[in-house]
Amino acid sequence: MSIDQSRLRIAVVSSDATARTRLMELAARSGHEIVELAAGPDAVLTDDAIDDPIPAPAVAIGSVEGDFAGRLPLDATAEQIDAALRAVAAGLIVRGPSSKNHNFAPLAEQVWPVLTPREIQVLTALRDGLSNKATARRLGISPHTVKFHIESLFKKLGAASRAEAVAKGLKRQIVEI
Repeated sequence: MSIDQSRLRIAVVSSDATARTRLMELAARSGHEIVELAAGPDAVLTDDAIDDPIPAPAVAIGSVEGDFAGRLPLDATAEQIDAALRAVAAGLIVRGPSSKNHNFAPLAEQVWPVLTPREIQVLTALRDGLSNKATARRLGISPHTVKFHIESLFKKLGAASRAEAVAKGLKRQIVEI
């Protein structure tokens, strides 16, 4: 799917008509075209659980149950929503700040490194307890490449072991159980 960088096709899903109108206005304010869910959108914006298969990556606003590529708090700005929609349409995962992250921890603890999609896949394999060879088979890459990604993960996460890398990935919500 080719994505126009200036304008995305966005489907808005909400069971509340007022909330749906508000979300449509936020998406339209960023210059996006609002389309129906069946029209093949580039991304979906919702504040509601979606039971049917979603035809595109979705950004959920608020504490919505479900597996969404993007999650933002209820008070997300139009700019944050625009950035999240563009990111999920490009295949990235977006997680907004959660209330448990609002503390007085040192800044260094809150600035998290950016992991590549492949590093996230390798971290997920580590979470699943796979060896380098099994990870290589799962991802279709060489064991040497897996080792390179693991070393990069250790460096970026400040981890000394596989278990510590997974623990830090879980704590930072990079991977989930």
